[in-house]
Amino acid sequence: MAAAGLVLNGRVLAAGTGSAGGPPPLERLGVAVIGLGAMGRGHLRRLAGDPAVQVVAVCDVDRERREQARQTVVEMTAAAGRAATCTAYNDFREVLARPDVDAVVIATPDHWHAFQAIAAARAGKDVYCEKPISVTIEEGRRVVEAVRRYGRVFQTGTQYRSMPAIRRAVQFVRDAGLGRVKHVFTQLHTLAGWLSSPRCQPYRAVLNPEVTGRCYTPLDFALPAESVPEGLDWELWVGPAPWRPYHRLYHENPSPGVVPWAFSAAFGVTSNTWFLSHAADVIQYALGVEESGPVEIVHPDSGRFPTLTMRYAHGPLLHFVQDWSQIGSLYPGVLPANARVAGMFGGVFVGERGWLSALYQNGPAVAGGPEELLREMEEKTRDVSLGARDHHANWLQCLRTRGAPSCPEELGHRTATLGHLTNIAYWTGRSLRWDPDTETFAECDAANRLRARQPRPPWRL
Repeated sequence: MAAAGLVLNGRVLAAGTGSAGGPPPLERLGVAVIGLGAMGRGHLRRLAGDPAVQVVAVCDVDRERREQARQTVVEMTAAAGRAATCTAYNDFREVLARPDVDAVVIATPDHWHAFQAIAAARAGKDVYCEKPISVTIEEGRRVVEAVRRYGRVFQTGTQYRSMPAIRRAVQFVRDAGLGRVKHVFTQLHTLAGWLSSPRCQPYRAVLNPEVTGRCYTPLDFALPAESVPEGLDWELWVGPAPWRPYHRLYHENPSPGVVPWAFSAAFGVTSNTWFLSHAADVIQYALGVEESGPVEIVHPDSGRFPTLTMRYAHGPLLHFVQDWSQIGSLYPGVLPANARVAGMFGGVFVGERGWLSALYQNGPAVAGGPEELLREMEEKTRDVSLGARDHHANWLQCLRTRGAPSCPEELGHRTATLGHLTNIAYWTGRSLRWDPDTETFAECDAANRLRARQPRPPWRL
């Protein structure tokens, strides 16, 4: 930190030399974690173990989760030789009212992301928000406006971007290493995988997986109401989303898997929640359109392409496939016959000079061809500035410098929008023309209405 100290949210963080346990207490960043499911607990352990951070509050509407999280913070800070207290809250608004909270991590279900991010910005807090940052296009734009209006630092939780191997591959594509990019492929999954999970089997009659499993979009199922578990504030869990009675498939404690609610149109956005936000971030950055988007969404029923496809103004076509084998079977000749593609969370780029994949398979996985192209990529990206290899560290550094992190609010919004466009195309059942500057559809009132939804009173953006 600068010798003059740093002012964050009204707190003066005094300069000084830290002990072996990290910076002095007043110099540590006061952080709160809101949402303590599987993802939130991961964020919590990362931050509680950072000597430059003081986790002063945890928040969840599930009493068991928040008390376990509070205890984790106390134990981890004590093991590090640091005295600390951490308060557990049911309502995130109480967290935002604390003057010693400089920043928050939002890891709640999707339907809360935009509302809590906007409230945090208004309260003068910086934000790390899990992806996708919204469940509608309008929500995302409102997040961007609030972050900028109140001068906050915002990091989108697409940490895949911070992996050095992926950054090198993406930078190579961005610098025209493949020549003109003609095709990009990424995955878009139906509900079939989720519906086939063991937890869904007792509800087959309600879920009707033979029919609904073919859908790419989130759906509403007539799940029967169950008794709300003791210690769970279900009214606040639903919050601004359309009301749904409690059912364990929305909120299992502990949850097997990361996002049990993503199948529901009230609370999540299926592939956009699962992995597409990661892929969209990588793809649009590689194509140089990370602050824009496609201009056309081509529905497969149009007959122009065998799968949902998006066209960008400078030419590239982004094709969505259910699995990588469909590239060869549905788009023959686009990739060499010996190309081997595996992994997810990214894309496969095909250009004039060859092909390159930037994916994740038990770690970053970069493949491509011909061989000389891969050697050239290694040579040209050897000195590429990789930025912070740690997505959290990049955010924490920017809290102090007030610089822009690797995936700020506009990029998070554009990434989420790509997923929203896939859902809107399927919901309307037609091809669409999209203006990324005005964020409107041409000549389709139905699609434009789907850019937003009314929050459940009394909540509002």
